[in-house]
Amino acid sequence: MPRIDYYFATLSPYCYLAGQRLEEVAQKHGATITYKPFDIIAAFSRTGGTPPKERHISRIEYRAQELPRQARKLDMPFHLQPAHWPTNGAPAAYAFIAAQNAGGGDLGLLAHAITRSVWADEKDIAQDEVIRACLTEAGFDPGLADSGLLEGAETYARNLEEAVEAGVFGAPFYIVGEQRFWGQDRIGDLDLHLAGKL
Repeated sequence: MPRIDYYFATLSPYCYLAGQRLEEVAQKHGATITYKPFDIIAAFSRTGGTPPKERHISRIEYRAQELPRQARKLDMPFHLQPAHWPTNGAPAAYAFIAAQNAGGGDLGLLAHAITRSVWADEKDIAQDEVIRACLTEAGFDPGLADSGLLEGAETYARNLEEAVEAGVFGAPFYIVGEQRFWGQDRIGDLDLHLAGKL
Protein backbone atom coordinates (compact mmCIF):
# COMPACT_ATOMS: atom_id res chain seq x y z
CA MET A 1 0.00 0.00 0.00
CA PRO A 2 1.62 3.28 -1.08
CA ARG A 3 2.02 6.07 1.46
CA ILE A 4 1.72 9.75 0.68
CA ASP A 5 3.50 12.16 2.99
CA TYR A 6 1.49 15.37 2.74
CA TYR A 7 3.26 18.51 3.91
CA PHE A 8 0.75 21.30 4.22
CA ALA A 9 0.44 24.73 5.77
CA THR A 10 -2.70 25.93 7.51
CA LEU A 11 -2.26 29.38 5.96
CA SER A 12 -1.49 28.31 2.39
CA PRO A 13 -3.95 29.41 -0.31
CA TYR A 14 -2.69 26.63 -2.53
CA CYS A 15 -3.46 24.03 0.15
CA TYR A 16 -6.98 25.44 0.21
CA LEU A 17 -7.24 25.17 -3.57
CA ALA A 18 -6.16 21.53 -3.34
CA GLY A 19 -9.56 20.91 -1.77
CA GLN A 20 -9.96 17.22 -1.04
CA ARG A 21 -8.60 15.97 -4.35
CA LEU A 22 -5.62 14.35 -2.62
CA GLU A 23 -7.95 12.23 -0.51
CA GLU A 24 -9.88 11.20 -3.63
CA VAL A 25 -6.66 10.12 -5.35
CA ALA A 26 -5.46 8.24 -2.28
CA GLN A 27 -8.76 6.38 -1.99
CA LYS A 28 -8.69 5.52 -5.69
CA HIS A 29 -5.28 3.86 -5.35
CA GLY A 30 -5.61 2.43 -1.84
CA ALA A 31 -2.91 4.78 -0.57
CA THR A 32 -2.54 6.09 2.96
CA ILE A 33 -1.89 9.74 3.76
CA THR A 34 0.41 10.92 6.52
CA TYR A 35 -0.46 14.55 7.19
CA LYS A 36 2.43 16.76 8.21
CA PRO A 37 1.45 20.35 8.98
CA PHE A 38 4.57 22.53 9.06
CA ASP A 39 5.73 26.14 9.28
CA ILE A 40 5.92 27.19 5.65
CA ILE A 41 7.43 30.62 6.38
CA ALA A 42 10.28 29.02 8.32
CA ALA A 43 10.75 26.55 5.48
CA PHE A 44 11.05 29.41 2.97
CA SER A 45 13.97 30.94 4.83
CA ARG A 46 15.75 27.57 4.98
CA THR A 47 15.20 26.49 1.38
CA GLY A 48 15.86 29.64 -0.62
CA GLY A 49 12.29 30.91 -0.69
CA THR A 50 10.90 34.34 0.10
CA PRO A 51 7.76 35.17 2.13
CA PRO A 52 4.97 36.57 -0.11
CA LYS A 53 5.18 40.16 1.17
CA GLU A 54 8.95 40.30 0.50
CA ARG A 55 8.84 39.03 -3.08
CA HIS A 56 9.63 41.08 -6.16
CA ILE A 57 6.66 43.02 -7.48
CA SER A 58 6.52 40.83 -10.60
CA ARG A 59 5.95 37.76 -8.41
CA ILE A 60 3.40 39.58 -6.25
CA GLU A 61 1.46 40.68 -9.32
CA TYR A 62 1.54 37.19 -10.82
CA ARG A 63 0.29 35.66 -7.56
CA ALA A 64 -2.56 38.20 -7.56
CA GLN A 65 -3.62 36.91 -10.98
CA GLU A 66 -2.89 33.22 -10.54
CA LEU A 67 -4.71 32.55 -7.27
CA PRO A 68 -8.10 33.92 -8.38
CA ARG A 69 -7.62 32.28 -11.77
CA GLN A 70 -7.07 28.87 -10.18
CA ALA A 71 -10.03 29.40 -7.83
CA ARG A 72 -12.30 30.17 -10.80
CA LYS A 73 -10.97 27.14 -12.66
CA LEU A 74 -11.83 24.96 -9.65
CA ASP A 75 -15.12 26.79 -8.98
CA MET A 76 -14.07 27.56 -5.40
CA PRO A 77 -14.89 30.75 -3.48
CA PHE A 78 -11.75 32.75 -2.79
CA HIS A 79 -10.61 36.09 -1.35
CA LEU A 80 -7.19 37.26 -2.51
CA GLN A 81 -6.81 39.49 0.56
CA PRO A 82 -8.83 37.78 3.30
CA ALA A 83 -9.66 39.70 6.44
CA HIS A 84 -7.42 37.60 8.68
CA TRP A 85 -4.27 36.92 6.69
CA PRO A 86 -1.58 36.70 7.68
CA THR A 87 -2.35 35.35 11.11
CA ASN A 88 -0.83 32.76 13.41
CA GLY A 89 -1.37 29.39 11.79
CA ALA A 90 0.28 27.41 14.59
CA PRO A 91 -2.79 26.97 16.88
CA ALA A 92 -4.76 25.37 14.05
CA ALA A 93 -1.79 23.13 13.23
CA TYR A 94 -1.52 22.05 16.88
CA ALA A 95 -5.24 21.23 16.91
CA PHE A 96 -4.84 19.26 13.69
CA ILE A 97 -2.02 17.24 15.25
CA ALA A 98 -4.15 16.59 18.34
CA ALA A 99 -6.97 15.38 16.08
CA GLN A 100 -4.57 13.19 14.14
CA ASN A 101 -3.43 11.59 17.39
CA ALA A 102 -6.97 11.21 18.72
CA GLY A 103 -8.52 9.76 15.59
CA GLY A 104 -12.22 9.38 14.96
CA GLY A 105 -12.75 12.09 12.35
CA ASP A 106 -11.87 13.06 8.80
CA LEU A 107 -8.38 14.59 8.61
CA GLY A 108 -8.73 15.57 4.96
CA LEU A 109 -11.90 17.46 5.71
CA LEU A 110 -10.25 19.09 8.74
CA ALA A 111 -7.30 20.33 6.67
CA HIS A 112 -9.71 21.72 4.09
CA ALA A 113 -11.98 23.30 6.72
CA ILE A 114 -9.02 25.13 8.26
CA THR A 115 -7.71 26.52 4.98
CA ARG A 116 -11.22 27.28 3.72
CA SER A 117 -11.83 29.29 6.89
CA VAL A 118 -8.99 31.61 5.88
CA TRP A 119 -9.42 31.94 2.11
CA ALA A 120 -13.17 31.55 1.59
CA ASP A 121 -14.85 32.33 4.91
CA GLU A 122 -12.43 35.09 6.01
CA LYS A 123 -12.13 33.79 9.55
CA ASP A 124 -9.15 33.99 11.89
CA ILE A 125 -7.80 30.47 12.39
CA ALA A 126 -5.77 31.67 15.37
CA GLN A 127 -9.05 32.02 17.26
CA ASP A 128 -10.20 29.14 19.43
CA GLU A 129 -13.84 29.26 18.30
CA VAL A 130 -12.83 28.99 14.64
CA ILE A 131 -10.60 26.00 15.32
CA ARG A 132 -13.37 24.35 17.36
CA ALA A 133 -15.83 24.81 14.51
CA CYS A 134 -13.39 23.17 12.07
CA LEU A 135 -12.86 20.22 14.41
CA THR A 136 -16.60 19.76 14.84
CA GLU A 137 -17.23 19.92 11.09
CA ALA A 138 -14.66 17.18 10.50
CA GLY A 139 -16.11 14.90 13.18
CA PHE A 140 -13.57 15.55 15.96
CA ASP A 141 -14.05 16.59 19.56
CA PRO A 142 -13.86 20.41 19.59
CA GLY A 143 -12.04 20.14 22.92
CA LEU A 144 -8.97 19.03 20.99
CA ALA A 145 -8.37 22.73 20.30
CA ASP A 146 -7.11 22.98 23.88
CA SER A 147 -5.33 19.66 24.31
CA GLY A 148 -1.87 18.37 23.55
CA LEU A 149 -0.44 21.81 22.88
CA LEU A 150 3.11 20.88 23.91
CA GLU A 151 3.03 17.71 21.83
CA GLY A 152 1.51 19.71 18.97
CA ALA A 153 4.30 22.26 19.13
CA GLU A 154 6.97 19.55 19.22
CA THR A 155 5.43 17.67 16.27
CA TYR A 156 5.00 20.90 14.30
CA ALA A 157 8.69 21.69 14.79
CA ARG A 158 9.70 18.13 13.92
CA ASN A 159 7.58 18.25 10.75
CA LEU A 160 9.53 21.33 9.65
CA GLU A 161 12.84 19.52 10.12
CA GLU A 162 11.53 16.48 8.24
CA ALA A 163 10.23 18.73 5.46
CA VAL A 164 13.56 20.43 4.93
CA GLU A 165 15.39 17.09 5.05
CA ALA A 166 12.95 15.59 2.53
CA GLY A 167 13.43 18.44 0.05
CA VAL A 168 10.16 20.23 0.71
CA PHE A 169 10.22 23.94 -0.13
CA GLY A 170 6.56 24.85 -0.52
CA ALA A 171 3.01 23.72 0.15
CA PRO A 172 1.13 21.66 -0.68
CA PHE A 173 3.90 19.12 -1.14
CA TYR A 174 3.31 15.39 -1.69
CA ILE A 175 5.97 12.71 -1.39
CA VAL A 176 5.65 9.07 -2.40
CA GLY A 177 8.89 7.19 -1.88
CA GLU A 178 11.51 9.16 -3.80
CA GLN A 179 8.99 11.04 -5.93
CA ARG A 180 8.09 14.60 -4.97
CA PHE A 181 5.14 16.64 -6.22
CA TRP A 182 4.79 20.36 -5.44
CA GLY A 183 1.55 22.26 -5.78
CA GLN A 184 -2.17 21.63 -6.00
CA ASP A 185 -1.79 21.57 -9.77
CA ARG A 186 0.37 18.43 -9.51
CA ILE A 187 -2.28 16.22 -7.94
CA GLY A 188 -3.03 14.87 -11.41
CA ASP A 189 0.61 13.88 -11.79
CA LEU A 190 0.49 12.17 -8.39
CA ASP A 191 -2.55 10.26 -9.56
CA LEU A 192 -0.73 9.11 -12.69
CA HIS A 193 2.33 8.13 -10.66
CA LEU A 194 0.27 5.97 -8.31
CA ALA A 195 -1.33 4.37 -11.36
CA GLY A 196 2.15 3.45 -12.64
CA LYS A 197 1.81 5.73 -15.66
CA LEU A 198 4.27 8.44 -14.68
